[in-house]
Amino acid sequence: MRVQALLLVLLMLAGPLAGCLGESEGDPVEQTASGIPDPWDRADLTYDDSDVFSRVTVNGSYGIDAVRSVYVPVDTITAADGGAGVTGGAEVHLGLWLPVIEGCDWDAANLTEDCHVPVITDIGPYYADGDVDALTPADRLARFLIENYVPHGYGVAQVSVFGTGDSNHCMDLMGTDEQRGIDAAVTWLGSQPWSNGRVGIIGKSYDGSTPWQAATFGNPYLATIVPMSGLIGVHELMWRNGSMEARGMIMHNGVYGSFGIDGEASDAENLCEGYVQGYANGPAAYLSGGMVDFAGNSYWTERSFLSRVLENYEGSIYIIQGMQDWNVDPHMAFPTHQLVEDAGIEVKTLAGQWAHDYPDRVAGHSSQSSGRGAEAYPYTLRWDWADEMLRWFDWYLMDEGEAPVLGVEMQDNRGGWRFESTWPPEDVDLVTYAGSDLNPSGASISTTSSITMTVGPFEEEVRITGMPTFHIPVTPHTTNGAHGFLEMTDSSGMHLGHAVMDFRFHAGGRDGQAVLAPFSTVVGKMEFFAMDVVLEAGETLTITMSQTGEDYVPSPAVVGQYSVNWDEAVLTLPMLDRSCGDLFQAPMQTYGDDAGRVC
Repeated sequence: MRVQALLLVLLMLAGPLAGCLGESEGDPVEQTASGIPDPWDRADLTYDDSDVFSRVTVNGSYGIDAVRSVYVPVDTITAADGGAGVTGGAEVHLGLWLPVIEGCDWDAANLTEDCHVPVITDIGPYYADGDVDALTPADRLARFLIENYVPHGYGVAQVSVFGTGDSNHCMDLMGTDEQRGIDAAVTWLGSQPWSNGRVGIIGKSYDGSTPWQAATFGNPYLATIVPMSGLIGVHELMWRNGSMEARGMIMHNGVYGSFGIDGEASDAENLCEGYVQGYANGPAAYLSGGMVDFAGNSYWTERSFLSRVLENYEGSIYIIQGMQDWNVDPHMAFPTHQLVEDAGIEVKTLAGQWAHDYPDRVAGHSSQSSGRGAEAYPYTLRWDWADEMLRWFDWYLMDEGEAPVLGVEMQDNRGGWRFESTWPPEDVDLVTYAGSDLNPSGASISTTSSITMTVGPFEEEVRITGMPTFHIPVTPHTTNGAHGFLEMTDSSGMHLGHAVMDFRFHAGGRDGQAVLAPFSTVVGKMEFFAMDVVLEAGETLTITMSQTGEDYVPSPAVVGQYSVNWDEAVLTLPMLDRSCGDLFQAPMQTYGDDAGRVC
């Protein structure tokens, strides 16, 4: 379950796992022509699992040079932006690690092609703000990147966004200024004499959102992005069909805006346009439920990235998403994967039953509760992840190795992994149920009541894959509107999925109406968050409908009671025919007869 407001606003500040490094103790693996087998061919391979993160199976041959401290000027920040646009000299700071290659002097102006290296970078707000500074390898990801990939001939950079770390100007929560700073850092990294002209960005959470920001520009140096639980937009994160999460109004100025305020003379640079707008736009979006423009500004539109990525970006994308992520829900990955694919961008997605975490972290995976990933553990752990990323980076940043197979590696809630060419798969069978056939326990909802419905019991195993929909005719009894929350559970009461809607946004999306007329019926086209769940033969599916749930806050327009016309309601479940023979084993796991649901 999501925690409540105070914990939620700290969600991205929580430090990731820490631990001590050790030498590789894994046995060498048999290599293909590309050096790294396909994921479904790694089950019998031995990987080093002695550290807190995964290790490449073949260590690189280069040393790791001393870190360099670099300040990148950002000349696109003007006086109209406030902050350093007024005081002058806007710049972002980064720490840079390069490989030690014989005959390569990284400070020389002219370098041979043998001294040209690509760069992998993690860009975010946490360096020296809740974590180490940008010149120290961060446990959350940089140690993984530096120790795995610099020896293979990559540069690695840690970049602080504006208003954080040693970068100046303003922390404007993924706004236009931050996007310009990120773009300037990419251009600098891709245009240096030692660079091969290709930059990749990888990161989780806030650091998984900066790759999407960078891709909005179509920067020619940006060759690939790997967003992990990253945001395709800020409003998209905290509002769903007009319903706001508890953190929505305070995420900017209540959390991140304070990063740049530490009692120094430079604090005045935080008084910039984006920061000031944050005070008004959170409450305004709460009142409307949508991406309202407040006082003539376009705060939320500027912080919506996906449409610009689809229009401008020419690199590749590797999406990584926890299907049990309570922080950044899987709607950031689905249907994003299909939209990216339809735009002609090469894309792969790795989606496991972990929460707000990396694919290879024991502490985070092992702490999940029932219905939130526990049933899939330890098969969630991907000790081959370092190799997976090396194969991806080799292909897209070096033109080496073998092309990764594009598509989706999906794990179901019982732990089984399989590969799909896209997700939801094209061969799902859409099975519909009339609302009245679900035997609903009531026909009206109030602030204290709920309605339960059931499907089943099923005669054979059922796999629900995708985003189930429930079109529900509702009639508010007052002038104030209506709000609905659906939770789907199995026979044991285990959570399977949920959906939420402010019925002013009954058509779905971010465009609603100001009020609902009393006793006027609208059809709420509710859609569940992405799920890949298995119910065994004999199990029954239960859906509970209430006014709200999780940490969603009913909009201020919601007061009183509304009724439901079950005769016109339609539940649609996307069913997928897959057997255990379609699943593959994750490496470094012991599978029994039914463990991980692999035959």
